[in-house]
Amino acid sequence: MWLKSIVSFLNKIANPLSQSISNVGAGILVVMMFLTAMDVLLRYFLNRPISGALELTQYMMLIVVVSGLALCTVEKSHVRVEVLIERLPRKMQTILYCITSLLSLGLFSLITRQAVVYAGFLLDAKLTSSVLFIPTFPFAIILALGTAVFCLAIFAEFVYFLSKAVNE
Repeated sequence: MWLKSIVSFLNKIANPLSQSISNVGAGILVVMMFLTAMDVLLRYFLNRPISGALELTQYMMLIVVVSGLALCTVEKSHVRVEVLIERLPRKMQTILYCITSLLSLGLFSLITRQAVVYAGFLLDAKLTSSVLFIPTFPFAIILALGTAVFCLAIFAEFVYFLSKAVNE
């Protein structure tokens, strides 16, 4: 019973947070598409591409990808290969989902930690992009924040599967 209340609490935090971050990513995607279209049109018709459009697109792509991770987990819309797992008993399926959630949580916790370390390195090195001279450390921080929210969603999923395993 107490595991279900923890799942409920985690979902109350993870769901709106992942939705908000995903909305930001969707907005960035629209800007990225407009920038790319304008760059192509200006290059084709006026032979004047937008300077730094590729750099901006690369940075925006990071934001778009990272912003969708947590929502994908919350909505259970990620890809799962269940050919073998479907044939197992329900209890074993739940245990396997627990294990994979825990392993995913460990991996993405490491990625989050390393992104923070890398952001510090980039800040100390004062590294910038080559054309527009945009500082790169904020994007490592964005990566860390996005993966941290993803970790929260994975943790909520882990506790959910754990509560299912206990109750079965």
